[in-house]
Amino acid sequence: MNRFVLDASVALKWAIPPANETLSAESLQLLKEYVNGRVDLLVPDIFWAEVGNVLWKGVRLRRWSRTTAERIASEMQARNFSTVPSRTLMTEALRIAFAYDWAVYDCLYVALAVRSKSQMITADERLANALAAYLPVKWLGAL
Repeated sequence: MNRFVLDASVALKWAIPPANETLSAESLQLLKEYVNGRVDLLVPDIFWAEVGNVLWKGVRLRRWSRTTAERIASEMQARNFSTVPSRTLMTEALRIAFAYDWAVYDCLYVALAVRSKSQMITADERLANALAAYLPVKWLGAL
C-alpha cells in the first residue's frame, strides 16, 4: 500500500466547492483511494491547526457558514489520519527550512515524508517546485 504525507492544502480541497477550486478532481481521487484502503495518509499534528484556521478564515470571509465549517471539521477528524507530533519532527524540519529557505511549518510535512519514507502530496505548486527536486515532495497536479 502506498503511503503519503497529506498537506492540508490537499485535504481542504475536499471541502471547497469543485467549481471554484483547481485540482478538486485530483484531491477527491486521493480521498477515494484512501477511503477504499489503497493508500494510507499520514499528517503532522500541525495539519489539524491549519485545517481549523482555513475553516475559521472561510467563515470570516463568508465563503461558508459556521455550521458548514464545523461539519467539515468533524468529517475531517472522522477520517482519523495517523498523526505524528510536530515536536518529533522539529530538528529535521528546521534543517530543511534552513537549507531551502522555506517556512518551518511546511517543512514539518516534508520532514515527516523523509522520516516515513513516503512522499508529501501538496496542492502548493510553488512549494513543490522549490523542493521536489531535492526532497520527497509531489505536487497534486502531477499525481
